[in-house]
Amino acid sequence: MRTQVVIIGAGPAGLLLGRLLELQGIETVILERKSRDYVLGRIRAGVLEEGTVELLERAGAAQRLHAEGLVHGGVELSFGGERHRFDFKKLIGRTVTVYGQTEVTHDLMDARDASGAHSIYEVDDVSLHGFDGASPTVRYVKDGVGHEIACDFIAGCDGFHGVSRASVPATALTTYERAYPFGWLGVLVEKPPVSDELIYANHERGFALCSQRSHTRSRYYVQVPVEERVQDWSDDRFWDELRQRLDPETAERLQTGPSIEKSVAPLRSFVAEPLRFGRLFLAGDAAHIVPPTGAKGLNLAVHDVGLLANALIEFYRERSETGIAHYSARALLHIWNAERFSWWMTSILHRLPELDDFGRRLQRAEFDHLRQSDAAASAFAENYTGKAGSRLQLGPA
Repeated sequence: MRTQVVIIGAGPAGLLLGRLLELQGIETVILERKSRDYVLGRIRAGVLEEGTVELLERAGAAQRLHAEGLVHGGVELSFGGERHRFDFKKLIGRTVTVYGQTEVTHDLMDARDASGAHSIYEVDDVSLHGFDGASPTVRYVKDGVGHEIACDFIAGCDGFHGVSRASVPATALTTYERAYPFGWLGVLVEKPPVSDELIYANHERGFALCSQRSHTRSRYYVQVPVEERVQDWSDDRFWDELRQRLDPETAERLQTGPSIEKSVAPLRSFVAEPLRFGRLFLAGDAAHIVPPTGAKGLNLAVHDVGLLANALIEFYRERSETGIAHYSARALLHIWNAERFSWWMTSILHRLPELDDFGRRLQRAEFDHLRQSDAAASAFAENYTGKAGSRLQLGPA
């Protein structure tokens, strides 16, 4: 088999890249280790920047997003029971849209199915070859039979544990990582959200977040030690702990019920450099991980594949390698800004093990500065909603 671009991974990054290239007449094959049902069964949050929504519109995969997504004009931060709303619309004229990553995956998968583009699920023993030259190949096993795809480029969109980054010689890769000693215990419940917008809470007992999936389904989180076990947390224990970390008014409004999903997510920061190795490119979680505090994970992946799509479109239209040559540097500039913002939000909102009274007072001073300074609040809003200069434009279909 031969194609122009082989994409490893059928998550939102791989599917969006395939869709953007397909609309420009560029042939792709997507290889995915898991089944379609498994991919669609991965429950993930989604706070989408306007730039992310624009790229999904460009991909023709935003109809359901606009019908069901929840547009938010701000968020609330709570410190020790004192709550303050940051009005993004008023501060900088921008919004975010709450729409689950699982739903984004579903929409992109449906669009690819409708077009007849080639996706192969449940493949084993994927291996990447010759990407340091002009004729890379990808080998895999499907139903016990070996196959090989010749291609021009390989896009590694297969996540943190995928084969793409692991195929790069260790001497060619530099990684940066920070593992936090706590995680988020999350509960999904079939109850209306406690607030129309997200509430991030800093409390002496630890961080809490009130989030949502729809008008009738809510997602809540509390900070716990990273080694905490889900089975040690009954629903009643979770709701009691969450109430203690919220301001009294919010705690009183909270509607509780039996959890329909419960899990602990560790927090980690990770960046691999560079993101290009000859004709192999890394994008999404294969290249970076951010703590979920800043709501950047999916948006970073979308920005990566938007840049990569532009570079590949330029190559096939104009036979220019300029975009390809600059992909890594351009992506990493955006990635490190998102890492910085996510680290900052994590630092000011969580109960850190090393935090003493002085550090706690600094957290409070940061909260007060955000409340009292329009400039600080605007900078927060700009980073949370996505910097305007980071938006991407694609050529006509």
